[in-house]
Amino acid sequence: MGKLKVTTTNLQDVKIIEPAVFGDNRGFFTESYSERDFKEVGIDIDFIQDNHSLSTQAGVLRGLHFQRGKAAQTKLIRVVTGAVLDVIVDVRKGSPTYKKWEGYILSESNHRQLLVPKGYAHGFVTLTDNVNFLYKCDNYYDAAADGGITFTDPELNINWPIDFDQAITSEKDAKQPTLAEFEKDNPFVYGEI
Repeated sequence: MGKLKVTTTNLQDVKIIEPAVFGDNRGFFTESYSERDFKEVGIDIDFIQDNHSLSTQAGVLRGLHFQRGKAAQTKLIRVVTGAVLDVIVDVRKGSPTYKKWEGYILSESNHRQLLVPKGYAHGFVTLTDNVNFLYKCDNYYDAAADGGITFTDPELNINWPIDFDQAITSEKDAKQPTLAEFEKDNPFVYGEI
């Protein structure tokens, strides 16, 4: 049916994917994922797990999260209702875009998807109430391989559109280390974390 528009970003291996959307007076139809269409544009990833989160209020900040080592995950992210600023940080020491971050607006109206490769920390802040956030992963979640860095890391200096004292976040995310602190105890090499 539809074809994909794929845009490369300034971060190595990160892509924005826009599926064809067919709308009329009833609403719209889109193929949110087709293995065949993704392979045709050079994205050949075996996704094996789907995750879904609901954030009921604007200002929910989740992240920055990743999985380490053999549990590292490539993610294909989309927003079904509402809107987020999705932020990713390259945490692969030795990568040409190491410690660089970018933010992307993903929303129910723009239908954009974000392909986040292994070795990126990921987080988002909700810009609206009632955000349904879905993502595919190419590896199963492993609690023992869980990693994270603080969204307030001064070295990364991420431009979040929210005052941190107003952010709605988990206790776990509020206590994450900086990237430098994390790396001190968990050295990364390019291509793995």
